[in-house]
Amino acid sequence: MTTLPAPLRLVDARPLTQGWRLVLTPPGLHADPSALPDDDGIPAIVPGTVAGALKAAGQFDRTAPHPLNGQDAWFLTVIADEPPGEAVLRFEGLATLSDVFLNGEKILSSHSMFTSHDVPVHLSGNDHLAICCRALLPHLSRKLKRARWRTKMIVPAGLRGVRTTALGYMPGWCPEIHAAGPYRPVTLSRAEQASVNSVDIAASLDTDRTGHLNVRFETTATEPIRLRCASHETTVTVENGRAEATLALPGIAPWWPRSHGEPVLHEVEILMGEDRLVLGRTGFRRVEIDRGAEGTRFALKVNGIDIFCRGAVWTNADIVGLQGTREAYAPWLRLAADANMNMIRIGGTMTYETQAFFALCDELGLMVWQDAMLANFDYPVEDEAFAALLREEVETLLRSTRASPSLAVFCGGSEMYQQAAMMGLAERVWAGPLTETILPGIVANERPDIAYVPNSPFGGAQPFSPNAGVGHYYGVGAYDRPLEDARRADVSFAAECLAFANVPEQVTLDAHLPVAPVHDPRWKARVPRDRDASWDFEDTRDHYLGRLYDLDPARLRREDPARYLDLSRAVTGEVIEATFSEWRRAGSACGGALVWTFQDLLAGAGWGLVDATGLPKPVWHAVRRAFRPVQVLLLDEGTNGLDIHLVNDTARDEAVRLELTCLRAGRQPVISGRRDVLLPAQSRLRLPATDLFGAFFDTTYAYRFAGPQHDVTVARLVSTETNEPVAEAFHFPLGRRPAIHDATLTAALVETDEGFALDIATDRLAQSVHIACPGFLPSDNWFHLAPGLPRRIQLAPQATQPETREKPARPSGDVAAIGSAFPVNF
Repeated sequence: MTTLPAPLRLVDARPLTQGWRLVLTPPGLHADPSALPDDDGIPAIVPGTVAGALKAAGQFDRTAPHPLNGQDAWFLTVIADEPPGEAVLRFEGLATLSDVFLNGEKILSSHSMFTSHDVPVHLSGNDHLAICCRALLPHLSRKLKRARWRTKMIVPAGLRGVRTTALGYMPGWCPEIHAAGPYRPVTLSRAEQASVNSVDIAASLDTDRTGHLNVRFETTATEPIRLRCASHETTVTVENGRAEATLALPGIAPWWPRSHGEPVLHEVEILMGEDRLVLGRTGFRRVEIDRGAEGTRFALKVNGIDIFCRGAVWTNADIVGLQGTREAYAPWLRLAADANMNMIRIGGTMTYETQAFFALCDELGLMVWQDAMLANFDYPVEDEAFAALLREEVETLLRSTRASPSLAVFCGGSEMYQQAAMMGLAERVWAGPLTETILPGIVANERPDIAYVPNSPFGGAQPFSPNAGVGHYYGVGAYDRPLEDARRADVSFAAECLAFANVPEQVTLDAHLPVAPVHDPRWKARVPRDRDASWDFEDTRDHYLGRLYDLDPARLRREDPARYLDLSRAVTGEVIEATFSEWRRAGSACGGALVWTFQDLLAGAGWGLVDATGLPKPVWHAVRRAFRPVQVLLLDEGTNGLDIHLVNDTARDEAVRLELTCLRAGRQPVISGRRDVLLPAQSRLRLPATDLFGAFFDTTYAYRFAGPQHDVTVARLVSTETNEPVAEAFHFPLGRRPAIHDATLTAALVETDEGFALDIATDRLAQSVHIACPGFLPSDNWFHLAPGLPRRIQLAPQATQPETREKPARPSGDVAAIGSAFPVNF
């Protein structure tokens, strides 16, 4: 009798999601679940949190949260449909100090939110599983070794001794929603049901574009196994159930950040006879740090090409549920990709995200800058138990993402160096073994293919000096510096920058915050601020509103609140576009900048580019324009005139027509010129404006020989292949306010192959043209529009709308501009 080989099969991990209930008790009341009543509690969501379960039961309000760290939280279920026998229970994340019981017997004690646990168990066929997430509050007052420096940003100070997220513990930054519960999946698996498990995929790329793939796994298979990737194959070596293979792939198609090429992913599969099993996908790329000739610069090279990193700092897809599924991440990350970002930073005050997050970033071409979950504190690394937990969490993250080409940078935390240095402490105090030895050693062992940064910020004369290494740049922004400071500061790389209280669209305010802006305490409660500061980030926004539009914001919001809100929506985008123009121009040494932050945690004027409902704010559209891979920029060089900078980050040469026009009163051309340009791939080019005119013209109104001849200069890039516009830029030699006109807009709704669109035109310059169309997201919004250059704006049904097979309703709404007396209905 012949025994047929078992088919190749990965371990089947069954998620335990059904039948959970939550019981809250005073801290320490129950050592085990035996005394808990069977009919107590509320339904629980697993994976999920205490806050998520309470919210679903109508017992929790994220806008006015009550503390969740002072009670024990029991999550209880019965595993009744599994046959008796050996199994493995996997707990991928328990927040934060947790005991786990099976049939009343403790099988696990977890002391970190960021580690996972595999627990072998014997099932009886009717098994009671209990997870007790212990009250964190009593542990936050325990004595630790005296800190060498302190922070006011995160409270209480005892949080530095516990491996948990800082979310919920940063007054003025985020709602005080405390993480508690099995927020990552709980699964059950049986080893005998699989022939392949513990898969480990690692990929790298040589300078000659040869890819190297290393695959390891455990197997019960006895037949010969082959490894295949991108049409290349090799034999897998199996010894005592451990399999390993290394495969060289000459000329492999590399993975690129979305701005610079295609994020190509390759399936990794094994074959045994006729059986085929896909182990996963990976991409091949090479990441290096470019420190410049003097060793002080910080920029990334991917596959040998300089990359200007542009993106934002991630907060969380849902601070209540801490969801980690593809469905939860996808709408947010697609908005990041749609905004022309190529990098997302997960800061040290947040949480580690799941493999689903990295898989989406792999597909979308979004590089990930990952901080260790360390921020501001002097951590007790001399405590062996603490250090072991930290090491385990970092190793867990790096191993679980080893196949992901999107992970590009690992950083040893946020603002620890800065916090200590700003208190006058010497470098020998804050640059210790944790970030200089322990963490880089782990990265070198687990992910030698990524870049390591000891802290963010770091590298200058002071760690927070933005002209070397990695900075956190808030000169333009929180420190109210003029826009020129963006160049004067000589920013090397801004891992965070440009924080403003960005006002959302009116539809979000009407639905979630229908109160008077600024004056109402409920409005102010949603505006971020630094603890104990005498100002908030609305004051920062108002400063630039006054500077850019020559208006008194306090008076404006008293006398014309609607106009105040519109200018507030416009100004932060104007500042961001102007700042990135400085950093992306030819001659700039800046290696990239990430805006603080990507999304809000509550609806209101928060830092986010996207509001808490998932709707892009006006500033998101400005960022999308500032991040265009093919870009035209206008830079005022004073008596040197107006310079035009052309940028092509893409992997292909771009044939474009550059058009430049100066307008008087926003409508009458006084001088113009054009030129056809071939922009090589990954290049930057500078042209004086007078080169297009063929003669002198005072484009910057620097010489003042007579009265001003124009109030706006419009630059336009048009593809010579398609005759479609690629990018536009505007320069206001007299400032923005003199160029505000009562423009007459027209808007016509048309139906195209892609759906609905708006054709918008104007009789003179219209600043910050904005479209209100409920249920639809415009392809551009809050943009400037010049006469004679109509725009077609696509209207896409919002991703948050339920999908139906029916044709979407016909869009309707209105179009307005700052300065226009009346909106146009469509």
